[in-house]
Amino acid sequence: MNALPTRATMTFDGRTLSYLDYGGNGRPLVALHGHLSEGASFAALAAALGPEWRVIAPDQRGHGDSQRAREYTRIGYLADLLALLDHLGIDRAVFLGHSLGAINAYHLASERPELVEALINIDTAVDLPDHGTSPLAFVLNFPYTAATREELAAACGPLAAVLGPVLRPLPGGAGWRLPFHPQDTVDSENLVHGDHWKQWLATDCPALLIHGLRSQVLPAEQAHAMCSRRPGTVYRGLDTDHFVQLADPEGFATAVREFLAGI
Repeated sequence: MNALPTRATMTFDGRTLSYLDYGGNGRPLVALHGHLSEGASFAALAAALGPEWRVIAPDQRGHGDSQRAREYTRIGYLADLLALLDHLGIDRAVFLGHSLGAINAYHLASERPELVEALINIDTAVDLPDHGTSPLAFVLNFPYTAATREELAAACGPLAAVLGPVLRPLPGGAGWRLPFHPQDTVDSENLVHGDHWKQWLATDCPALLIHGLRSQVLPAEQAHAMCSRRPGTVYRGLDTDHFVQLADPEGFATAVREFLAGI
């Protein structure tokens, strides 16, 4: 089992980027979270992978402890990733991503294939139609800050239990904030819509697609097409919704571990 992670920061483009580094001498694996999440969501996976893998889990721009950005385009997200790799002296890694994180991972592979040893896509489509309203629009009803943790958590309604433990104190005891900004989140989500087949098919490094069989995001037909059309891609279905790593952490870790053993 890996040691407790080190939280560290770096400055890029005038912003602070925060990341968790589980350390060790193992091969590097960069784990990219989705919207409403952060790098710490991969703690259980890092423990399951043990010393063979050095898991690095950044808080992507505008999430967790990383500062907000002016925009949330793919160019911006990838620039942050490239800066992090340079900061850590990593010239090649496995990239694992969920939702937003998976899109950023396969776009990075398309742009800079020499950096990507393998891809692990957690239940994320490559054809994401724009239905006019962001599925995350409900967060616009959340306040970004409140005087107390309890007040802010309560304002998050059904997500109170999930978000309560990860709320952040404001500097100087000025209150508490969400680990994401509601408007930033909707802006970022709107920018993932579209056809990403070109980027998904641009590389042939080993890839694993973990599909939640009850996914709200990735239809089964598309999941199987993603594997059949892209060389070197392995399919693994788990009986979960879109949030695979939360719904079945053991099955998820096993699927990742077995895939990594073969590359």
